[in-house]
Amino acid sequence: MRIVICDDEPLARERLVRIVQESGHKVVAQAATGAEAITAVKTTQPDVILLDIRMPEMDGVRCAQALNALEHPPAIIFVTAYDHYAIAAFKANAIGYLLKPANKDELLEALSKAKNLNAAQLNAIRQLEDPTARPLRENIAARTHRGMELIPLKDIYYFTADQKYVKVRHKGGIVLIDETLKELEQEFGERLFRVHRNAIINLGFLDYLESIDSGQYQVRFKNIDETLAVSRRHLPALRDKIQSM
Repeated sequence: MRIVICDDEPLARERLVRIVQESGHKVVAQAATGAEAITAVKTTQPDVILLDIRMPEMDGVRCAQALNALEHPPAIIFVTAYDHYAIAAFKANAIGYLLKPANKDELLEALSKAKNLNAAQLNAIRQLEDPTARPLRENIAARTHRGMELIPLKDIYYFTADQKYVKVRHKGGIVLIDETLKELEQEFGERLFRVHRNAIINLGFLDYLESIDSGQYQVRFKNIDETLAVSRRHLPALRDKIQSM
């Protein structure tokens, strides 16, 4: 693949160049600022850009937003020393978020993912007819003891409010994120459904609606034994949704 590397630290760029070239890919340009990266992408038309976030003049998130506006944007992989930009990064349509010093295996895995994305898929992620709409993420970023992890939305059963965090129940277990249920519900629309003021579920894992004592209801999920209560307020809408599925 053809790759642009953007980082304001020369040593960091050199390390990434070495890993990329040793892996059989081609570095077509290097940049030290977001503005230089945009020029390099326009000139070289790379498949991927490895992009730092904290840079002078234009940070990596703003650069990514500008790149996404191009007719043929590259796949974006952030390589940064800061984990707290992950949510902003994925809202800017990044397909990877690696923490410095980037692990070689993780970088190669991210590049492999980028290689498997064809042009049609990238366009589906970035190009919407409504320029004010925000493309949907396919992953949720969460900090864990292993660092920053990406949880595919397709693997998530439900989200529940847990004090100032949101608990994410997915196929691999449970993680906490600092996004809100309202933000998730607004962003993912029809893919998620609110069943309680403190819970939204992934409709792809909804098995059935179950009646319990005193006219109360709960939802059951495919593949797991856990249940979630359904509030009286949200029950009619959920019933209508189930009937339309």
